Amino acid sequence: MLWLWVLLGLAQAQVLTIPELRERAYGEGGFRVERVLEERARFTRVQFSHLSEGFRVHGFANLPKGRGPFPVVVVLHGYVEPSRYRLLAYTTPYADFLAERGFLVLHPNYRGHPPSEGPPARGLRHPYAVDVLNLLAEVRKGAFPQADPARMALFGHSMGGGIAQVVSLVDPRLKGVVLYASMSGDERLNLERIRSWSQGRRGGELFTLPEEVLKAASPWTYLEGLSVPYSVHHGTKDAQVPPEWSFALCRRLKALGKPVECFAYPAGHLFRGEADRAFRERALAFLRRVLR
Repeated sequence: MLWLWVLLGLAQAQVLTIPELRERAYGEGGFRVERVLEERARFTRVQFSHLSEGFRVHGFANLPKGRGPFPVVVVLHGYVEPSRYRLLAYTTPYADFLAERGFLVLHPNYRGHPPSEGPPARGLRHPYAVDVLNLLAEVRKGAFPQADPARMALFGHSMGGGIAQVVSLVDPRLKGVVLYASMSGDERLNLERIRSWSQGRRGGELFTLPEEVLKAASPWTYLEGLSVPYSVHHGTKDAQVPPEWSFALCRRLKALGKPVECFAYPAGHLFRGEADRAFRERALAFLRRVLR
């Protein structure tokens, strides 16, 4: 249920539509490597930062050892209460798994998540998508000399999956997206989920928005123009994010003839054991294929 609270505090919500995001320019500069965090046998972990809407946003990067250039995967974490966020989040094991297999992995932590500056998103997740789009632009400008900016993909869990859907519709140069227990691409469904969990006490402000605004902010409105392949994974026992949201996305993409693969697991919101092993291998195979 935690991912829902990212959409609270809606009185000051910033609502960005997909067309508005497409009109923006990205890459505000200010990129720097802050410090080396860890040396491992196959990669070096560093903390980095860059500017996004004037805020200094941080993250970590796993840089494979070797000459490169290496394909890039951006791992997008789900909701963690911002005041309790730590740089090495719960999705770090996935970032390490991919780096050990030759991917340069970036793990941004979004604005408002310490040590990043700025307020956390108090409405839809689109300000976090702006942070990711600015990071992608920095990679294309040469922030990481070991990176191959022509080969970049996203890996998003829960809220991070929702962010990945937005970003992939704004940046068609991406080569692929892995969605893991993802939020819906229909913002109305996300808001209705909030109202259900809070018994109608929260989320009301965004329900006053015109329907056309919520529709214009929803990734699913623009799936017909999607050009980025998706790999969709969801647990059938997920009590936090309804698995039907991923299944509905798969049906829509298949009906549109879009490149998509879809997998269901007897698992909850975070996979464990055999489900997690199968998921990792399938995600790895997909990323190797689209980033070859």
